[in-house]
Amino acid sequence: MSGSVPDAHPLTPGSPTKHEPSLTKREWQKKLTAEQFYVTRGKGTEPPFSGIYLNNKESGMYHCVCCDSPLFSSEKKYCSGTGWPSFSEAHGTCGSDESNTGILRRVDTSLGWVRTEVVCKQCEAHLGHVFPDGPGPAGQRFCINSVALKFKPRRR
Repeated sequence: MSGSVPDAHPLTPGSPTKHEPSLTKREWQKKLTAEQFYVTRGKGTEPPFSGIYLNNKESGMYHCVCCDSPLFSSEKKYCSGTGWPSFSEAHGTCGSDESNTGILRRVDTSLGWVRTEVVCKQCEAHLGHVFPDGPGPAGQRFCINSVALKFKPRRR
């Protein structure tokens, strides 16, 4: 990794905010498991129905596995039947404004068609993709790799 910040997707309000110094490829490999590195730093995808958080129903917050930034609330998690944890919106969303969330959207044409990639705003980890077939008025399905997340249960 070069450590430079790529331009944000034009649909993303706000700009990337770096709170943590960029790590080198070797440092990320030391910090993460092989699967976490493949998904978050190499833009990979875990196999469907294999993620540890797919069926998690606990209340709490899903954080970035790389930098611990809060990304998604369990209150917005739902079962989409697709094989990956799905969320209807990112934590901090206000209406259609995502400027106070921990995510950015980027255009992804890696498979030969246009998709919208979701990355962590703080460390640029690849999290998954967002699709326009979700529930509710926004109709979004954030399809996120479990391996890119760290769940923190709500304190009782």
